[in-house]
Amino acid sequence: MAGGRFAPGHLGELTQCIPFEMVDEALKATGRVQERLRDLPSRVVVYLLLAGCLFPEVGYLGVWRKLTGALAGLPLAAPSASALAQARRRIGATPLKWLFDLLKGPVAGPRTPGAWWHGLLVIALDGTTLTVPDTPAVLTRFTKQAGNHGGTGYPQVRLLTLVACGTRTLIDAVFGPTTSGETTHAPRLLPSLRPGMILLADRNFAAQGLINDIAATGAEVLVRLKNGRRMPILARYRDGSYLSALGPVPVRVVDCEITITTTAGKHTGLYRLATTLLDHHRHPAGELAMLYHQRWEIETAYLELKSTILGGRVLRARTPEGIDQEIYALLVVHQLLRTAMADATSTQPGTDPDRAGFSIAWQAARDQLVLAAGIIADPVVDLVGIIGRHVLAGLLPQRRLRVSPRIVKRAISKYQARGPCIDRTSYKATTGIEILAAAGP
Repeated sequence: MAGGRFAPGHLGELTQCIPFEMVDEALKATGRVQERLRDLPSRVVVYLLLAGCLFPEVGYLGVWRKLTGALAGLPLAAPSASALAQARRRIGATPLKWLFDLLKGPVAGPRTPGAWWHGLLVIALDGTTLTVPDTPAVLTRFTKQAGNHGGTGYPQVRLLTLVACGTRTLIDAVFGPTTSGETTHAPRLLPSLRPGMILLADRNFAAQGLINDIAATGAEVLVRLKNGRRMPILARYRDGSYLSALGPVPVRVVDCEITITTTAGKHTGLYRLATTLLDHHRHPAGELAMLYHQRWEIETAYLELKSTILGGRVLRARTPEGIDQEIYALLVVHQLLRTAMADATSTQPGTDPDRAGFSIAWQAARDQLVLAAGIIADPVVDLVGIIGRHVLAGLLPQRRLRVSPRIVKRAISKYQARGPCIDRTSYKATTGIEILAAAGP
């Protein structure tokens, strides 16, 4: 570990993924290096912010005790809560954003199971909301959402990400007020798209202008359409799909009926998919329908962020600038954990990264931080590490299809609940897909 006043600046074993030199470069590039050596050097404050995402249940003084608990005998600062708050304001959000921009990416090798489909990197686009404190400062930028049941009790932030299916790492992320919709924020993610990708998106993103802009990046698209949307039939294919268009973009449309059979009975739904992959020989309709199921991996990534890490809690920061800082810190920590998990599963060829348990990695990272263990890598490179060994020892079974019906147990009040108000019951499921031929002449 580092010496002197820099000793508390670490993230346990995850420090190997975000070493001192990287943090120092982020501070230098963003002009946030301290002008004089303080009890709380800028590097230490960055690690404090990241460590706070591993321990959201305690305040920053509690996080400081986690960072210093195993450093007994060293001359350490004893900052007050006010001093920690001033240090966080001094750092701002830009070093955390710089780190996220450096670390983001698919973290998928050419043979990573679940990450590729017909040579295309599979990614998903979707949005979610994060709840933030109800303070006058926050309300100058972020608002409460209205609704039929009185709306939310807290202001919220809209977060959109591009997630790599398979590794569930973050390719890019943007966020802003909920007064702007997902399709308004989505164009800010387009610079991260490129040829060799296939983007999976829900029907909210099927706007002609947005699909045209995505196609212009060279990335392929597989998007769900509303079932009642009228699509011109320009040509028919033997697999049941047909050629159509979304504005100036030629697409192939697949109408399919998906039946899920569970111990609770059968549920059948109609899906209409549109794709820029026009060759029905190379990309059959049935395979496209199965591929679209992977879009749900982005929902799992949001569950990891909001449930496993945050535990449904409101963010700590009480100012707009602090919220930016905290969200980027959350994104960095999620990326570090997912990178460590992907590195571990890559040592066992043929192991799909989605078998790695996120909560296992998160708990192991917390333990290693409290112990101040594995901060400096051994001379012999170890891709697995303690966190990875915990992950490999607790690999989940091969992924199987599931359905999770939502059952509302009580009416939703006008104040947002601190805990979940919806029970989710999972059933083992089997799925049948039937491609429906387009009606008409």
